[in-house]
Amino acid sequence: MIPQELLELINSGESVTVEFKKSRTEVTKDVYETVCAFSNRNGGHIFLGVKDNGEILGIEVDKIDKIKKEFVTSINNENKMYPPLYLTPIEYESDGRHILYIRVPVSQDVCRCNGRIFDRNHDSDIDITHHSDEVYRLYARKSGSYYVNKVFPVFGISDLRMDLIERAKIMTRSRAKDHPWMDMTNEEVIRSAGLVLKDPSSGEEGITLAAILLFGTDQMIMSVLPQHKTDAIFRVFNTDRYDDRDVVITNLIESYERLMAFGKKHLNDTFHLDGIQSVSARDNILREIVSNLLAHRDFSSGYVAKLIIEKNRVYTENANLSHGDGALNLTSFEPFPKNPPISKVFREIGLADELGSGMRNTYKYTKMYSGGEPQFVEGDIFRITIPLTEVATAIVGPGAYVINGGEINGEINGEINGEITLSKTDQKVLLAIRKNPHIKRQELILSLEIGKSTLDRSLKKLKGMGILKRVGSNKNGYWNCIL
Repeated sequence: MIPQELLELINSGESVTVEFKKSRTEVTKDVYETVCAFSNRNGGHIFLGVKDNGEILGIEVDKIDKIKKEFVTSINNENKMYPPLYLTPIEYESDGRHILYIRVPVSQDVCRCNGRIFDRNHDSDIDITHHSDEVYRLYARKSGSYYVNKVFPVFGISDLRMDLIERAKIMTRSRAKDHPWMDMTNEEVIRSAGLVLKDPSSGEEGITLAAILLFGTDQMIMSVLPQHKTDAIFRVFNTDRYDDRDVVITNLIESYERLMAFGKKHLNDTFHLDGIQSVSARDNILREIVSNLLAHRDFSSGYVAKLIIEKNRVYTENANLSHGDGALNLTSFEPFPKNPPISKVFREIGLADELGSGMRNTYKYTKMYSGGEPQFVEGDIFRITIPLTEVATAIVGPGAYVINGGEINGEINGEINGEITLSKTDQKVLLAIRKNPHIKRQELILSLEIGKSTLDRSLKKLKGMGILKRVGSNKNGYWNCIL
């Protein structure tokens, strides 16, 4: 009889790990393609004698031995399947109908069928032989190598931004006041973080892609990884397009700061207690999803990473070297390191915690913030979805002014709440800051063509009204604008 666990697989239908084949009298060609695809992806279960809809059709009894022999012979033939696989079909019977069950494990090597490479996508076997990006990701999954360890001998440590390395050293104090990085030179920090390696092909030493992404200049990053970009979008009022947007093309540390500022700008910080201590559930959620978005993405892919805030949810998307498919379960989730050198630096400077803790923290603080549960979906695109209540994106509270008749993402009218009037200069300053929260005072003076004293008066007025707030230092901070 067919075991209950196999019946449950059949009843669940075809998926990324389950495939049905009629094969009543012979092994059809596409069976071997599925074996190849399962070997290259997550492994899987093949049922011969079952229709696509899950109906048990059965194999002709006098053909069962022939099918078994044919399958085993072919699967061990290097010209058919490379490397050869050692799989044995198991016969089961239900109501007089016989099926063959084949369990295909994950292969440690890239598998080819008739010289072609197949990968599994949902319930289909995809020929990726001539898709170089997909083939690269497949080899990366199998080899355990990391794209961010790619070496660039043309660049040295001196080409990195020394100010960013110094800032990172200071940030380590969030973990320990006597962190060892504080007593190291900048070169020692980079080497201790594993950001200098030898090119295996030439033997030359150089900084890695991880080093460039963390501490490189924007020009250097674009020269080695032109697809590097994170798109932050706020879409609550203008749902056809967006209300606010920040296209972030810079190093990962400043990308983190800008994405955090974007999230804080558009999500209300509601009051919550963790025991007897007040905590910012919003900030803790943003910390986890932003650090995951930056540190664990597949940088070899051209897929644009996204942070999107909508009325009833926040979600992130990034390319991913997956180790499974579908929604992740908190109780059974096993974390895999995606970009260890980047994750290590993020942990040292306090932007992330130990591997696996982020998922637990996100569950905890999402329960506080919205009462719902986050969703983590593994695949070639990794997605995190945080449900929101209406108050999260509503304009509420003292100092949360409403613009009468003005567009959220177009212009600011002179009159706010019918009482307070903004001058043309005030409006220009606000619009410039909304476009770039990291804009410097001198940049405002030059771009708006106003004097220093005029700018100072306008900023003082806007801060006094509660519309504008400076977060952090004048040199490294940013503006938080509620309009």
